[in-house]
Amino acid sequence: MGDLFDTGDGARAGAGASADAGSAPEAPRPLADRLRPRTLSEVIGQEQVLGPEAPLGVMLASGSLSSLIFWGPPGVGKTTIARLLAQETDLHFVQISAIFTGVPDLKKVFEAARVRRQTGRGTLLFVDEIHRFNKAQQDGFLPHMEDGTILLVGATTENPSFELNAAVLSRSQVLVLERLSLADLERLTQRAEQALGRKLPLVPEARDALHQMADGDGRALLNLIEQVAAWKTDTPLNREALATRLMRRASKYDKSGDEHYNLISALHKSVRGSDPDAALYWFSRMLEGGEDPRFLARRLTRMAVEDIALADPQAQGICLEAWEAYERLGSPEGELALAQAVIYLALAPKSNAGYMAYKAARRLAKETGSMPPPKHILNAPTRLMEEQGYGKGYAYDHDAEDGFSGQNYFPEGVKRPVLYQPVERGFERELRKRTEFFAKKRIQRQGGDT
Repeated sequence: MGDLFDTGDGARAGAGASADAGSAPEAPRPLADRLRPRTLSEVIGQEQVLGPEAPLGVMLASGSLSSLIFWGPPGVGKTTIARLLAQETDLHFVQISAIFTGVPDLKKVFEAARVRRQTGRGTLLFVDEIHRFNKAQQDGFLPHMEDGTILLVGATTENPSFELNAAVLSRSQVLVLERLSLADLERLTQRAEQALGRKLPLVPEARDALHQMADGDGRALLNLIEQVAAWKTDTPLNREALATRLMRRASKYDKSGDEHYNLISALHKSVRGSDPDAALYWFSRMLEGGEDPRFLARRLTRMAVEDIALADPQAQGICLEAWEAYERLGSPEGELALAQAVIYLALAPKSNAGYMAYKAARRLAKETGSMPPPKHILNAPTRLMEEQGYGKGYAYDHDAEDGFSGQNYFPEGVKRPVLYQPVERGFERELRKRTEFFAKKRIQRQGGDT
């Protein structure tokens, strides 16, 4: 079974090869296959991994390659780099996919690698979508990694911290591969044009649009280029003509994966950073990716509570009203109400004083356990409770000067803390004046004892 997964040592031969195959014309190969780099120096992008001072560059220069986990989006070269690493280090390259490989298949792959090792040849095992293996399957790699039977190179589009076992991670180095930049995609386009022997029939603006459609995915770009190159046209096409002929590639967005959390984090931090343009952009990115507007409405309300709070008491109400408007209008009209809430939150004064006060109060409540309130603020509905001192000495605040008695309301023995510290922004500026006023009055009424 191991040989069925083998893509090294002449594996490019067609499945239907025969004795007279030499006289048959070669089957057409996709452009992405024809342009596959033959050496690491031909790989476009990923200098942060492949450069002379980058992790792989240093490993290859020292002749010491460790097990690796490639983490990055589709079409950035994970498989190609793994194949070329095997070539550079004279290791036998074996490729499997976690989607199609079961435990019996893995055992055969490990056994073939063990036999190969006895003959003096090492094995680089490339595991695509490695995060799809369960814990037991991932644990199965460990003894073969430790005794040198295989050098593991795993590829994943998901965050390894959440998807891979700690034991596998501790024996591997995680390398982050990045989506290709527009400059990288232009270099790839030029390489494709050299292979095709002609320029693409696109004006510069349409060429830029083609790169944007690829969304950082080199393989997707080459597939698009192959389509464009097949068109018969007398004049270069503009952006509008290109958009008419090509469907725009869907943005990479998994509503339950890393992109979901990355984009909501970007939206939240843009709002917190008072940048309405960036906030609207990330809000729109999530909608374009198919995010549920109700999830966004909930998160916007959370932002109002957590990051704006009493600095602008209207913010929470505006979010709730936008949420209700969406429920009444539906899409797409209701999304405009949410977009307006995004703008309002981004431009509102910010304060997390209430949030910090709440967390501090929860900590204090946990530390002080079940300490009872002071007796003077307890009701005394029975004579026995009166005799126990319940309610004795309570000062009715409405009867006090300024409507403020200044009494202590914390448990006896608990030093009075300062939990809520309003900021000098928005409406909390007024609340800060009030807290300072009451603090001074409290000291006066209690005779200087705080």
